[in-house]
Amino acid sequence: MAAECYIAVFLPVNAFDNIHRSGREEISSSRQQLFVNSLQVVLLFVAMVIVYITSSSLQHKQGLPFLGQMLSWTILGTAFGMPCLSSTTLYPRLFTVALSLLTVYTLLSTSHEGLFLLGLCCLLYSWLQLEAKLSSAQQQLGAVDLAPAPRTYSMQALQRYLCMSDVRCAFFYLFFLLLAFFGTGNIASINSFDPASVYCFLTVFSPFTMGALILLKVVIPFLLVSCTFHAVHVAIQVPTTSLFLLVLIMSDFMALHFFFLVKNTGSWLDIGTTISHYVIAMTTNIFIPLLYSVAKVMTTWRVTWPVGAKSHVK
Repeated sequence: MAAECYIAVFLPVNAFDNIHRSGREEISSSRQQLFVNSLQVVLLFVAMVIVYITSSSLQHKQGLPFLGQMLSWTILGTAFGMPCLSSTTLYPRLFTVALSLLTVYTLLSTSHEGLFLLGLCCLLYSWLQLEAKLSSAQQQLGAVDLAPAPRTYSMQALQRYLCMSDVRCAFFYLFFLLLAFFGTGNIASINSFDPASVYCFLTVFSPFTMGALILLKVVIPFLLVSCTFHAVHVAIQVPTTSLFLLVLIMSDFMALHFFFLVKNTGSWLDIGTTISHYVIAMTTNIFIPLLYSVAKVMTTWRVTWPVGAKSHVK
């Protein structure tokens, strides 16, 4: 009798407390997401102002402004940590990642490259919508959670076999990787590396720092493509290992094609072009798993501040 009274009294109270707590957590998460996106928009605006002021100052031979240099390094360090503060739901996390990468890319841009990354974001969004519409998985993209939670999904759905539509997904992934590589010029040529890209950070010759910043500029479009690829993989519920094997097989065929086109006669330009194409196709197999690992961290890790508790990392 006492146990029945306990259940009758405390069970509704516990249920109400859980609902109230989940409601507070949802409101806190929404406020945190709004704060993060607002801060990112401010950082993007500040980055554009820094690029304009730095360009104007260098044209008038007044040197690099110290305040602009400090703000550039601060934005560089802050932007990559912002995605970990946003929700792991598909749309908010991808939007946060895109804003962070666009902010850093703006600081490393000299002319039209920032518009290229913006156009690439639009293309990747269209690709995500296309794969969701053509996929057999009946799931709304707004409800997709990128965080690894295998217990919340059907294991049969997650372990489905590959189909012909997955070939399209792998092809588009390779296509967007090559587009990101050659989108702003022939990056395979050493002549395309402009030192003016790092003038917001430093103007004194420092080969290792300049090289690291230019390499970061090259990698940013790849990270954006890989983050979208991870979102597509989670949304259409395709096995990661099988899809990666498909991508590697396609890149191997591409490398084999360029291998038979390698020339050892003719001009040095023709010989160098054929060799660079083959090397790029071969190194794609090495960098694809590394890029995907970094993209998975950027789309799944999250730092939250629950109401009335300490922060913790998911």
